[in-house]
Amino acid sequence: MRRLLVAVVRVWRHHDTDDPGLIGDAFTARGFELDVELLDALNPPTPLDGVDVLLILGSSSSVYDPAAQQAWLANEMSVLGEAIEQGIPVFGICFGSQMLCQHFGGHVERAREGEVGWFEIEPIDGTGISSGPWFQYHFDHCVLPASATVVAANPQAVQAFTVGRNVGVQFHPEVDASQLTDWFLDDEAARNGTIDAASHIAEAAASHERLARDADELVAWFLYRLQS
Repeated sequence: MRRLLVAVVRVWRHHDTDDPGLIGDAFTARGFELDVELLDALNPPTPLDGVDVLLILGSSSSVYDPAAQQAWLANEMSVLGEAIEQGIPVFGICFGSQMLCQHFGGHVERAREGEVGWFEIEPIDGTGISSGPWFQYHFDHCVLPASATVVAANPQAVQAFTVGRNVGVQFHPEVDASQLTDWFLDDEAARNGTIDAASHIAEAAASHERLARDADELVAWFLYRLQS
């Protein structure tokens, strides 16, 4: 039985190696309870009863992939729409931000130049977004709808945006060295040497305190917006 007066963050993840990580820590430090679901073709989203925030993590799929849409994504997009209709604020990370973009009438397309590794971004003044560097792993990018406001970018892509009470970020503020290690164990590019996994993991380990602080400030800004 859920404790009374505990706010719940429903977390959608798409792989066993995904975890809310540092972003989850920032929510739990503020008294939130995390309710994590692994979504795939056999495991659709559960009802949103009692959910206060929806946190959507990344995916190796693209939102425009017809196979993913048919197998599971169309259903997930439908429940995302239900969350927004119910006034549940959404925090989308990477693939999650692309779902938000598409839901509100934008579109997602293959990026001219993908980003894999640690990249700095240029946030708009007054947000709770650090310039990083943040870890990135994407080959698609968002073409935002008119209703969205860009709050951070770099030459490769829109890096953060808002639509109403919802926030999308292209980078991965949740990752630490442990999660990157899990990711790269199953990553063909890391196994064949295309990606220097060891250096990315070492950077995460060396920067752990900063990454935790930046993730905490990002969640603080997200929650502050809900009160304004």
